[in-house]
Amino acid sequence: MKIKEVKAKSLLIKVGSPENWFGNVYNMNIYRGCQHGCIYCDSRSQCYHVENFDDEVIIKSNVLELLKKELSSKKLVGTIGTGAMSDPYIPLEKKYNLTGEALKIIEYYKFPVTVITKSSLILKDIDALKGINKNTQATVGITITTVNEKLARIIEPKAPSPLERLEALKKLSMEGIYAGVLMMPILPYINDSEDNVREIIEASNRAGAKFIIPMFGVTLRDAQRVYFYNKLDSNFKDLKQRYIKAYGENYVCMSKSTKELWNLTKRLCGEYDIVSNMRDLKVYKPDEYVQTSLF
Repeated sequence: MKIKEVKAKSLLIKVGSPENWFGNVYNMNIYRGCQHGCIYCDSRSQCYHVENFDDEVIIKSNVLELLKKELSSKKLVGTIGTGAMSDPYIPLEKKYNLTGEALKIIEYYKFPVTVITKSSLILKDIDALKGINKNTQATVGITITTVNEKLARIIEPKAPSPLERLEALKKLSMEGIYAGVLMMPILPYINDSEDNVREIIEASNRAGAKFIIPMFGVTLRDAQRVYFYNKLDSNFKDLKQRYIKAYGENYVCMSKSTKELWNLTKRLCGEYDIVSNMRDLKVYKPDEYVQTSLF
């Protein structure tokens, strides 16, 4: 894995529709590229301009200075989301600790945050998350697509195991963090069975999940479709042809069992008192205007 350090010109990107994704008003990506190797990741798409997504991680070396500067000038206290494009807790975070330091800055400026990750490494920053929670709100979404360890090693080969993620979710929940599961993507013909969905929901409930947000399908386009199909050829005999026949050049490829899986999810989450719809999530309302101070 090649590591490249760059000086970024800016960090926080304003979000057009906060209600669509955890109420996030700003997006923040500290790393570009990822070490988890998930075969379905949309960030390989050409529109993101990450040429060597699986072979190179670009680190914004001045990210902490930028974050201090930008937060000190923000009057709208809105949720900062991270993890939408690259996981903020890739193994390199152990060395650089940029996500951890960024959370401390966010805590200082009293901004809310949403963190999406597949890694138990987030537990190193639990104190910062608790501090943010005291001021505003810290939300953590742990991505879990299967609890089958063998399947996880195929579709998410370098990510922490589902068991590790569930243990992290349990610890976060016990510490009062608003934490839950992103049950996505559910890949057609691979993990879109009722048994898989039921197992994820039941395991998430045992771990104290407050929400489970699903997507019963996968997005495919240009370079990402090529990569995904190559992995299908390597691991799932004849499955590429089923995808081509079923979805052609479609960007959004929904499971043929979407209705049944969604009904199952709503029923089980209802029984466990778990939120399953984005609009019902507990989110920080970006309606407070404050004058922030220099760090």
